[in-house]
Amino acid sequence: MMKPIFNYTCLLLLFVLTSFSGKKAQKINIVFIGDSITEGSALADSKTEAPPIYVAKLLRDRKDITLVNVNNKGFSGHTTVDFLPKNNIDFSKVLQAADSFAQDKTAVLLFSIMLGTNDSAMFGPNGAPVQAIEYKDNLNVLINTLINKYPDAKFVLQYPLWYSPNTHNNAGYMQEGLDRLNSYFSQIEALYAEQKLSHPNKVYLGEKAAYGFFQKNPEKLFKAEEGKHGTFYLHPNAEGSKRLAGFWAKGILKAIK
Repeated sequence: MMKPIFNYTCLLLLFVLTSFSGKKAQKINIVFIGDSITEGSALADSKTEAPPIYVAKLLRDRKDITLVNVNNKGFSGHTTVDFLPKNNIDFSKVLQAADSFAQDKTAVLLFSIMLGTNDSAMFGPNGAPVQAIEYKDNLNVLINTLINKYPDAKFVLQYPLWYSPNTHNNAGYMQEGLDRLNSYFSQIEALYAEQKLSHPNKVYLGEKAAYGFFQKNPEKLFKAEEGKHGTFYLHPNAEGSKRLAGFWAKGILKAIK
């Protein structure tokens, strides 16, 4: 099992490190919007092991990028409902991060968004369960509000990750939640298609293959956690965080190419 993981990852990182060569060197400021996976709350040291940290390292290794700054606005247990501007829970924190970056007019301001895990839960997180159309509407409101404030910004809709169908901690996910999570994928793609028309070259899709890659390698890439229905897989471990960063970086590069 380990050899295919290594080969696939090598190819992915080779793409990240060598593609889009010959382009004008860029500076990138990235605000990451997400939940505990983005935050890295299940890792031993989120300040050094969270996916945004590894994304920054990958991008800084490129010759066509001169500067990368990241601000991690991932919050454990949070949903698209928490990020809605009208609810005033997480949105003001996103604005604070973006405002500090927007002062540099020579850099690309980019928002990397991965939400959906907690939205899909049967109960527990704020607003859960969030049905597919509501999930899309929430993301649309968030993106449109940010575009109005930062018209030159770019956005990457990262696909949510697989989790095991027995996932049940303080919140209940289970197979029902996983099925709901899968229903979000078509909504992400529909939102992308709509935004492509209303805001050309602003919103991009992340790498859908991340879901299947993590699903096939749970013991390797997730932290084993004990829940009410046995050992479950929900949060990437340090190795999984690195692999996830590779997928995220690939999506980000599509947006800034």
